[in-house]
Amino acid sequence: MIILDEKMTLPPPPPYIPASPVQVSPPPPFQSYSTTRYAPTLTGIPPYILLRIVYETFSRHASIEKQRKTLYWLNVSLRLVSKATYIACMHVLRSTYLPAYTALIRPPYTSDPFPHSSSSTPPALSPYPSDWPVLSLQRETRVLDLFIALKVREDVWLDDTEFHLERDESFRDLFDLMQPKSRVEDLVRVYGVKEGVVDASPEPTIMVKKSGNRQELTPLPFSSLSVSFSPRRVGIVLLTRERKKTIVEVDRTRDERLEIAAKKLVQELRAWLLGMQAM
Repeated sequence: MIILDEKMTLPPPPPYIPASPVQVSPPPPFQSYSTTRYAPTLTGIPPYILLRIVYETFSRHASIEKQRKTLYWLNVSLRLVSKATYIACMHVLRSTYLPAYTALIRPPYTSDPFPHSSSSTPPALSPYPSDWPVLSLQRETRVLDLFIALKVREDVWLDDTEFHLERDESFRDLFDLMQPKSRVEDLVRVYGVKEGVVDASPEPTIMVKKSGNRQELTPLPFSSLSVSFSPRRVGIVLLTRERKKTIVEVDRTRDERLEIAAKKLVQELRAWLLGMQAM
């Protein structure tokens, strides 16, 4: 038995009163100091919690067909709700279908839809900023997203009926033309930035700076460049408000690596810029 001596007990601490000329009575226990309270929303929660919610849409005991329908629902419905749900859904979809996408890359072509230096990631504990870009600077990422949209639809249709035939020509267009074309564009951006002939900043300029008698070579904005790709030739196309113009073009062989073709294009682009500067 414990005997408490009332004379030995300490008195409770005084109530908290803000140091202001207006005396405000202390708030009752467990009441928030903020008078304005907002109801939590799905887009205002931290990204890692939202990603966990998206993962929980998959039942652990569901069949493969049911999981494919969930992936189809993520692609056609949930990711279109907001920017936050789009990023969370695309994280799940891309990580799920990336092995299948990589397996269809045809040698000697290479693939890199997620470079480490593409962009920085926001803090995992805070919501995505309003100005956070949804589209990646890496153009091959868009090809991967097209593959995902096609693959989830074909898988669900194949599960619904055995009479459905997969459209091989759709995948052939992706991996014969769009994937190597976008890969060369990304390589031109990487090599071009190193050589000082391509500017990957959001708001570049295509003007040639002049300071006195000395002219400084200004790189072309990557947003105005695209690549024309064929088995025998590859070129760089400059997009302006008036027209599209092929400014450089080089030959290539069918078994030539895309990195070699991109390096040749960058060297030709540098020579073209020097020629334009001398005019």
